[in-house]
Formats: sequence, C-alpha cells, structure tokens
Amino acid sequence: MAISLQKGQKVDLTKTNPGLSQVVVGLGWDVNKYDGGHDFDLDAAVFMLGETGKVTGDSDFVFYNNANHSSGSVSHLGDNLTGAGEGDDEQINVDLSKVPANIQKISFTVTIHEAEQRKQNFGQVSNAFIRVFKEGSNEELIRYDLGEDFSIETAVVVGELYRHGNEWKFNALGSGFQGGLSALCQNFGLQV
Repeated sequence: MAISLQKGQKVDLTKTNPGLSQVVVGLGWDVNKYDGGHDFDLDAAVFMLGETGKVTGDSDFVFYNNANHSSGSVSHLGDNLTGAGEGDDEQINVDLSKVPANIQKISFTVTIHEAEQRKQNFGQVSNAFIRVFKEGSNEELIRYDLGEDFSIETAVVVGELYRHGNEWKFNALGSGFQGGLSALCQNFGLQV
C-alpha cells in the first residue's frame, strides 16, 4: 500500500524496500476550466544535483529534449502535450543503482510551456500529483497530491529523491516558482 504524503514530509524508499533499484516516477495533473485559446502543455523535468544543490553539468538536466542521463540512471519517457486522460501524464524511469556517486538529489519538476505568452499559471491546474512505483509490478510506493496551493507560479519543484547514507528517501516539496523553466534552471545552477 502506498504511503500518502503531505507537503514537507520525508519518507524512506529503499530501507523499507530492500533491493529496490528500478522505480518509475509518475507525474499527473488536470487543467481547470480554461478558455484562453491555447493548449495547456505541462512538462516534467529532472535536475540531478550534487552536494551543493546544483547540477554538475548540462547533462544533469533531463527533459523531453535530453531524455536520458549519460549514466543511464534517469530516462524521461516522453512529452505529453495536452495532459488529457487519467493517470500519469508523464513518467520518468530511475535506476537508483546507476545514479553516479556525486549525485545527492534527483529533483522532479513541472513547468508550463510558454506560460507567460499564453497567460497560464499553476492556479489553473488541479489534481497535480507525483507518485513513485516499482517498475514491472506497478506497485505504488509513495504518492504526494499537491493540493491547490498555487496561484501565479509557472514552475513547481514537486518532490525529490535524495541519498541518506546508503539509502534513498523521498521528500514531498511542492515549491512554486515564478519565471518558469528559466527560473528553475538558474536555481539549480544552469545558465539559460
């Protein structure tokens, strides 16, 4: 049975699931009634962070245009352009056994594509969630439903996997940003 988290909660992932290395992180959302004339295109992305909380290089940013980390540890499984339908809108495979030793955190984010031009923000998004499940069996281990805490934000750091000694834990963050993807990139040490 999945552990359901509240904002700010941290939970163990590998200690309570010995031998776990292959997981899938699913992110999903719905769009509230919106009549702005544009599609709502939300994009999941991953920032792999070193000790400083910053990426160690451009390749540590995994998204639809850079779908695989060079280590083979993180793979973005495709860009959903509309968010239509039930369940996960975008998924990311993570092989914890292949994460390079210098990577301490794997941050999962969602941004709104062309949010400023389209006058869109996370106040127009509902039912956003992140979940971690076992690859293969699809057994859900962790779920964090974000709630309706956002208004003008155009990017959200949803949650992160992080090292704790030899184990991996999950932190339910739900931190909003203005400035979209470029603000996130600057926050994590990428030049845009």
